[in-house]
Amino acid sequence: MKIHSILQLLVLINESKTQAEVAAELETLLRAYGFEFYGLWLHHRADSARSEVALMDSWPEGWQALYMTRKYGLVDPIRRMLASAQRPFRWRDAIHAFRDDPYRKRVLRLMQDAAKFNLLDGYVFPIFGKTGLIGQFSISGASIELSPVELALFETAGRRIFWRILELQGLAPELDRCETLDADLTKRQMEVLILLADGMTSNEVAKELSISSHTVDWYINIIQEKFNAKNRQHVIAIAFRLGLIT
Repeated sequence: MKIHSILQLLVLINESKTQAEVAAELETLLRAYGFEFYGLWLHHRADSARSEVALMDSWPEGWQALYMTRKYGLVDPIRRMLASAQRPFRWRDAIHAFRDDPYRKRVLRLMQDAAKFNLLDGYVFPIFGKTGLIGQFSISGASIELSPVELALFETAGRRIFWRILELQGLAPELDRCETLDADLTKRQMEVLILLADGMTSNEVAKELSISSHTVDWYINIIQEKFNAKNRQHVIAIAFRLGLIT
């Protein structure tokens, strides 16, 4: 195992003064393992207009353009698995998880196109913060087996690289800031919010709380105003981000 290479990277990241230096150290490690490509993304909060931004990446020439043109993002099993993943996973495991998906033919076409660019397999490392998923680190290329220890160390390296890049770009303080509400919710408003997050309709919430559906809608409108939310879905997204509901 090349564990010492990952440990060395963790030390060198702290000494890197520029993003280019971080990228160079990462690429040295990946070459030692046989990986060719990588991506590091920042995931914006649930109520943001932009869902993710590439902080640092290296992909085969022409791959990203093809991926966007054919709208593979809509069926990509890796992106879809990331939405619910709690730990690192392998590309082939994501593909297997969606083997019965109705878009299977498009997924197979995605895999065939990826193989043409030497994107045969890879690993994804979700990065979590106080508000849930805040980023991801991905390495790919040839099909390479990582031991559990190496997988854990790559996860640690990905997280450290993520924060180092944010520090160098001046984004770390904002992301690390603990958000708070400008207005408190009453006990009844919290009850409505929790039931709404459970997927209940206004009528179902009304029945559960023994109040009218009009009263429920009134509570929801108040919560929406306090959150400055656009709609009910936006209310729930903000509540999850702020840790009001889990």
